[in-house]
Amino acid sequence: MTRIHHTLFAAALLAAGSAHAAVNVLTCEPEWQALVQELGGDKVSASSATTALQDPHRVEARPGLIARTRNADLLVCTGLDLEVGWLPLLVQQSGNDKLERGRPGYFEAGTFVPRLDVPARLDRAEGDVHAYGNPHVHLNPHNIAIVSTALAKRLGEIDPANAAYYQSRQADFSARWNAAMRKWEQAAALLRGATVVEHHKNMSYLLNWLGMSSVGTLEAKPGVEPSAAHLGGLLQQLQGKPAKMVLRAAYQDPRASAWLSERAHIPAVVVPYTVGADAQSGNLFALFDTTVARLTAANSGAAK
Repeated sequence: MTRIHHTLFAAALLAAGSAHAAVNVLTCEPEWQALVQELGGDKVSASSATTALQDPHRVEARPGLIARTRNADLLVCTGLDLEVGWLPLLVQQSGNDKLERGRPGYFEAGTFVPRLDVPARLDRAEGDVHAYGNPHVHLNPHNIAIVSTALAKRLGEIDPANAAYYQSRQADFSARWNAAMRKWEQAAALLRGATVVEHHKNMSYLLNWLGMSSVGTLEAKPGVEPSAAHLGGLLQQLQGKPAKMVLRAAYQDPRASAWLSERAHIPAVVVPYTVGADAQSGNLFALFDTTVARLTAANSGAAK
């Protein structure tokens, strides 16, 4: 083979590789990995920095995670200070300036949605209070719909050659998601007005969406593990202001909710919280199928 043929062959291989190169996306949480895969199809390669059984507030920047961050084209996170304890250091250690805040490679889902629980004042004595509001925005599926539009647009900006593909995928996702939301809301209609106790204030968007409300938390302050004294006071409070169930995310310790469930005679419900928490919650649609099914089953049981 002549030198010219070698050069042409190498150029053809390079072009073929470029045509099929996937956009490398690192997400901070599994729900955004699942959304990226819905929107990106075979044009993206997505992974999550955390699993469904990890507290997203606390992550250790291990060498493998630093390497994944170094190689990412796009970083998709919740923001609103959810990852403030570990993400800035992770990006710094990776040396990947494409992912710095304000760059196209940094996408913060929480900035696109209406926020709940924005504090009137900040006082660290009150525990892990988030200055920009409650960051657990993905538990309202309407927020995921909003984020999907912005994220498809950002993928198109990172990868202009496939912008139309991402828009087409987003339109298909949106149609299926809107139909699913109608189904979930119809199934959950009897939950309106139901009161719950949460382990941590990470269910606000879910409760707000379904017309439910929280009458207390197992944590005396956000991020502070439940104490015997606080749980005793909460049990006493429920005698005058009862709740239908006690909720915890799959990643949270079950002991406090089990204690309260037994003594207050209310169901303890494990909410998957995010994709991959269990065999029933393997994608975004299954996450909400499972969540709504568990809440309605507990509400029906409590009503008997």
